[in-house]
Amino acid sequence: MIYVVIVFLWTAILLYILLGGADFGAGIIELLTSKANKSRTRKTMYNAIGPIWEANHMWLIIAVVILFVGFPKIYTTVSVYLHIPLVCMLLGIIARGTAFVFRNYDAVKDDMQKIYTPIFVYSSLITPFFLGIIAASAVSGQIDPQAKDFLSAYVFSWLSWFSVAVGIFTVSICGFLATIFIIGQTHEPADKAHFVGKAKRTIFIVMFCGALVFVAAYFENIPLGQWIFGDAPGLVAIIAASLSLLVMFYALNQDKPILLRLLAGFQVTMILFAATYTHFPDIVLLKNGANLSLLTHQGQVKTIESLGYALLIGSLFILPALVYLIYSFQKKKDAYPDHL
Repeated sequence: MIYVVIVFLWTAILLYILLGGADFGAGIIELLTSKANKSRTRKTMYNAIGPIWEANHMWLIIAVVILFVGFPKIYTTVSVYLHIPLVCMLLGIIARGTAFVFRNYDAVKDDMQKIYTPIFVYSSLITPFFLGIIAASAVSGQIDPQAKDFLSAYVFSWLSWFSVAVGIFTVSICGFLATIFIIGQTHEPADKAHFVGKAKRTIFIVMFCGALVFVAAYFENIPLGQWIFGDAPGLVAIIAASLSLLVMFYALNQDKPILLRLLAGFQVTMILFAATYTHFPDIVLLKNGANLSLLTHQGQVKTIESLGYALLIGSLFILPALVYLIYSFQKKKDAYPDHL
């Protein structure tokens, strides 16, 4: 049953990156869009992410619950030593959701709308940035259980060029996912050409940010290249993701939105697989050379069994409901009002 729980944990993380990433990317794209195109981009973007924006944090909650219940030592270590970026990420999630609701559904339209929008777009940027920092810090050996002072224990456990680079890369991934999602929501040829061009530019930004991660890893003596390319499955995953970019450029030029979304999901899946496969079953690498493993540091057998059955039964309810939610929004042409 432990492997069932691990599969659910990995899948929940993947779905949060894909669906939550597209959601965060909507705010990022809005932030980086010119004033002349902002209204058009905003309305199209939120028709694209409408089916998932209210449900995507479910995957984060599932991942947190799995760690809390099934892997308490791992949960405790991460939540203690990385509590600063965790709090920043959670505050970003709260601020973003609150600003989105008040900006779009406030009964009174006044100058407060000018405050909600900056909160929304900047929290859309900050949240995935700290998510990337947390992920990088967990696997880069920065967490020091023997630290004797506050800075060493709770600041330098996550503040490094490598973690910052991964944070920037995560932000670029979110922007990339959002631009791919938005293409399927456009119907006017001029709008479609605009968003296709934006998607192509975003792809190159992701590639540049990915290169920054390797540069930061090199200067901080983190063997990222060996982790990614040192074993056959990871290498195959990266090659597959790279080759799929060629298909993606074809799909961008041929107006194939469904294929684009499938390719984007495939590429992010391959990147996550390559980044996690080499360490499995280790999930946290500590500065003293010790590792926290999903197999070694699991909870009680009965707890894991109960958690596994709960996840299997829960998925029978969650997944059909999510599919129906997406279907319902796709049938509704304009999920959000014109004032967006």
